[in-house]
Parts: sequence; structure tokens; C-alpha cells
Amino acid sequence: MVKVATYFAMTLGAFVFWQSMEKIHVWIALHQDEKKERLEKEAEIRRVREELLRQAKEREDALA
Repeated sequence: MVKVATYFAMTLGAFVFWQSMEKIHVWIALHQDEKKERLEKEAEIRRVREELLRQAKEREDALA
């Protein structure tokens, strides 16, 4: 009976362990995706800002 209970407990423990590892893996993947999206948005903002500054400088040079 002890062997059966030990086997059951070990099986349950392994199941809980794998489920928690799966949740941790999904959580890490989501955060990596969020970070990548944030960096892409920041890069796009930087590009647009530089383009606008360049256009403003060209207008300034044309007026001067």
C-alpha cells in the first residue's frame, strides 16, 4: 500500500511540476514578445522623430 501511495504521490508531483513549468514557459514567452513589441515601437518612434527633424532642418535651410 505504501508503494502505491508513493507512486501516486510521485506521479502527482511530476504532473504538478510539469504544469508549473509550462506556465512559467508561457509567461516568459509572453514577456519576451511584449519586450520585442515595445522595442519595435520605440525604434519606429525614433525613426519618425529623426525624419521629422530632418524635414524641419531642410525647411529651415531652404528659408535661410
